[in-house]
Amino acid sequence: MGFLPFLYNVNYLVYMLPAILLMLIAQWLVNSTYKKWSQVPTRFSGADAARRLAQYNGLNHVQIAAANGRLSDHYDPRDKTLYLSPEVANGASVASVAVAAHELGHALQDQEGYFPLRLRAAMAPVVNIGSTLGWIFILVGMLINWTGLAWVGILAFAAGAVFALATIPVELNASARAKQMLSNAGIIFGEKEQHGVNAVLNAAAMTYVAALATSVMQVLYYVTLIGGGGRRRS
Repeated sequence: MGFLPFLYNVNYLVYMLPAILLMLIAQWLVNSTYKKWSQVPTRFSGADAARRLAQYNGLNHVQIAAANGRLSDHYDPRDKTLYLSPEVANGASVASVAVAAHELGHALQDQEGYFPLRLRAAMAPVVNIGSTLGWIFILVGMLINWTGLAWVGILAFAAGAVFALATIPVELNASARAKQMLSNAGIIFGEKEQHGVNAVLNAAAMTYVAALATSVMQVLYYVTLIGGGGRRRS
């Protein structure tokens, strides 16, 4: 019966419901803000803005390619390529240039050897392994009443929370770079367009905060679950 509290425990909702609500609010904010400012036109499409900013910042080696899916934009430091979703690449709007500039901010971080970006990249393999094995260790540890194994699982799972924490300064810095680059390169003009860029990038930042909250609350739940189980057995 040791696995039942892990699978069916109302305390899980107590811990996770606030984080889930925060994530839903963040996603709603991103979608609604992007939709609003995608209707405000600019002189440049997202792809045009990315090319202009790459040239402006000496990132001529960065390639621009198509990404699949909606808002799947990202920069891959392995092949030095900026992947833009069709909506961003082809859209000539404040929202599109904001997203493209943010991703180019990561390319600039990569070129400069920005330490938080390098740290996050180094953590990625560990996080992938931890997220796969962590919950397995926790479940097996509870099934066989081996608390030590369950705690190893918690430590492995906690790597995801550390990764989420490390992500925040990387993303905030990329957004700060994007705002400055768009203004300096003459891609956005006036207070309205600047306000729109700020709104889009600030909304995106909320998703990183929500992801951190979700990871932390999961870890706290598992700590309480294993700690409480250990006290009951003793």
